[in-house]
Amino acid sequence: MLTILNSVTSLSAENALSSTQSSLQKVMTQLSTGLRVNSGSDDAAGLSIANGLQANIAALTQSSQNASDGVGLLQTADGALSQVTTLLNRAVTLATEASDGGLSTSQATALDNEYKAIQTEIATIGSTTNTSDGSATGANTASVAVSGLSVKALGLTDDSKGGVLTTTAGAQAELALITAAISTVAADRGAVGAAVNQLNASANVESTEVTNLQSAVNNIQNADIGQTVAQMTQYNVLEQTGMAALSQSNSIQQNVLKLLQ
Repeated sequence: MLTILNSVTSLSAENALSSTQSSLQKVMTQLSTGLRVNSGSDDAAGLSIANGLQANIAALTQSSQNASDGVGLLQTADGALSQVTTLLNRAVTLATEASDGGLSTSQATALDNEYKAIQTEIATIGSTTNTSDGSATGANTASVAVSGLSVKALGLTDDSKGGVLTTTAGAQAELALITAAISTVAADRGAVGAAVNQLNASANVESTEVTNLQSAVNNIQNADIGQTVAQMTQYNVLEQTGMAALSQSNSIQQNVLKLLQ
């Protein structure tokens, strides 16, 4: 039977072609972006999971950066403590020499003046270096407090007016205080080093977690290029055959016009 109204064959061919072209467009989008999931309609559950993982990645990445920043602060503090240790070691030499009762007044005064300069330098280091705290915020946190870098905080005698090393007794007493200060600074450097190691370990763990999470995101979102190309070839063939089928279906209706000629 020949009809010209509501040709089921033509409509079926048109619907099939439309579906094929829609699938082909989706495949072409995947190839152009490299992603299997480009919108919620592609895989709503997968997209939701991937977005959640990406949020975790962002948090871990920032936490790792914070840890690196904390390490930088702690290394600054350790550098300052190292300088103070060097100055205190020189102070030990001065105090030891000043403990010798055979020094002249001018010699003792010279030693004391150098010790005074050392105390001034220690105070300068303490006032220009952030040594009070080094920390990182995020999934992992580490903090350490070190002794203040000042004459008073280190337990030394304030020699701002001079005279500490000008007497044998004063020099011997100060030598004991300087030795104790060296031990205090050494303990602080140990605490700083432990905190640096903790933050570095935390940063390494977070970097590994970021890598693993990114791999999971890739597995969810990334397109299998080989499979996608195969699908593109399939849909290209289906599109061509679909267009041929639609053309053939339409030509059947043209036969009705021939009957009227």
